[in-house]
Amino acid sequence: MDSVPSLEILVRAPEGFSLWCGPPFNNGQPAVKLEKVICTNAKFSEDGSRLMVMKSDSTVSIYNCSSSKEIRSFAVPNMSAATMSPCGTYLQTFQKPSTPQEKNVILWKIETGTPVYQHFQKNMTKTTWPSVQFSSDEAIACRLATNEIQFFDARDFSKGIIYRVRIPGIAAVELSKAPGSHVAAFIPESKGIPASVQIFSCGENSMSQPVARRSFFRCSTVQLSWNRGSTGLLVLVQADVDKTNQSYFGESKLSYLTTNGTHEGLVPLSKEGPVHDVQWSYSGSEFAVVYGFMPAKATVFDKKCNPLVELGTGPYNTIRWNPKGKFLCLAGFGNLPGDMAFWDYKEKKQLGTTRAEWSVTSEWSPDGCYFMTATTAPRLQVDNGIKIFHPNGSLYFKMMFDKLYQADWKPESPDKFGEIAELAQSIDSLKVGETKQQGQGSKSSVTPNKATSANPPTQKPAAYRPPHAKTAAAIQTELFGGSSTEEMSKNAAKNKKKREKQREKKAAEAAAAANNGA
Repeated sequence: MDSVPSLEILVRAPEGFSLWCGPPFNNGQPAVKLEKVICTNAKFSEDGSRLMVMKSDSTVSIYNCSSSKEIRSFAVPNMSAATMSPCGTYLQTFQKPSTPQEKNVILWKIETGTPVYQHFQKNMTKTTWPSVQFSSDEAIACRLATNEIQFFDARDFSKGIIYRVRIPGIAAVELSKAPGSHVAAFIPESKGIPASVQIFSCGENSMSQPVARRSFFRCSTVQLSWNRGSTGLLVLVQADVDKTNQSYFGESKLSYLTTNGTHEGLVPLSKEGPVHDVQWSYSGSEFAVVYGFMPAKATVFDKKCNPLVELGTGPYNTIRWNPKGKFLCLAGFGNLPGDMAFWDYKEKKQLGTTRAEWSVTSEWSPDGCYFMTATTAPRLQVDNGIKIFHPNGSLYFKMMFDKLYQADWKPESPDKFGEIAELAQSIDSLKVGETKQQGQGSKSSVTPNKATSANPPTQKPAAYRPPHAKTAAAIQTELFGGSSTEEMSKNAAKNKKKREKQREKKAAEAAAAANNGA
């Protein structure tokens, strides 16, 4: 049996990126595996075997993650983007085109440093990059072309296009990853014909007809998400305009399609409003959805689209599955205050809650024992830093930075790690505390033993006072001396006492007059 791999974290700041060892950290501080390397971007391959480092707009280097040594460097002028294939076999680069004849998308074989495939692509968008898509095992490769999907032998690109499927009007494609057995195609609305998503089996003899299809009215964009096992596809449809006028941001619908044709329809969401986030579990047997107007609702569904667990409501817009499957984190990031709730969904109980304000990125470690959030630039220019939590919400580590651009776990297969020890028994013994970092101030806080009260009480903010009111108060203080607020409050108290005495006096006079009349 292979030894259990150690966890690593890539941290990128203005002076470059470095690799940390752990957690767990010795003496509460991470050991540095690779010192700072100047770069503009860095990204691991999907299997964590290699690291791509963009050192400028014309140079990209590939590192071996086992030895942390540079194994290849590519000089690509006017490079706008670069990405690696899942196993780190190929590097794909996009250059700004100067002429239509220039083949500006190049696929390089990293081992030899030679290009194996090239084509022209006018521009790069979120739906068209990476141009060539791979399955997780790199057995299948395909690309979106005009009105068709082209397929390649990913182990030998010299064969060229081995087969293709023609789909008029196709605008986006998503290849299933593990295994690469199916491909999903999105065709937008055209001339009164509704938009649709179609699923095809990969194979030269099996692609004439779709195995599943779903049509959509009022569809502007879609997000396609395959499960592990390639048996189910989640389709998040977004429309720019909400016909009901309930949301300024348009409306969204979540549909579910299976490759065996057993289900093609909407996911039964029990609350009106937008779909904030949806994510498959690592096993591919369940998916979780955060949806509805705030406070949002969260529900776990099985592969047959039946609700399994209701996780309640709260200020949430993000969901992250633990790679070991048992735990998940609900969070409210972005324009929400950063509340996080950790759940053991199999036991249907909440393990703890806490808060990570201003978080931009968040992800579980590959072994499922830690949850890391990061506040990064350019999204936020202040309070940049990293926080690492236990699966019950207790804070394990915190470090602040003047500026932080990126914080990522090195990918590893969760199957390489053992099962997570039972954490429910240790919840009461773990406490949230923020360790004081070298050269950093700290806010030391201890959480009560109850997991449901992990958030420290916050001080109520003072009422807003407009600038002209502050100026008037300053002028009054300057003219009369002392605190205008205190003087006003004293005068108000005196006037109140006078009014009370006058009311008492009038009441007494009225009573006396009534007695005399009697």
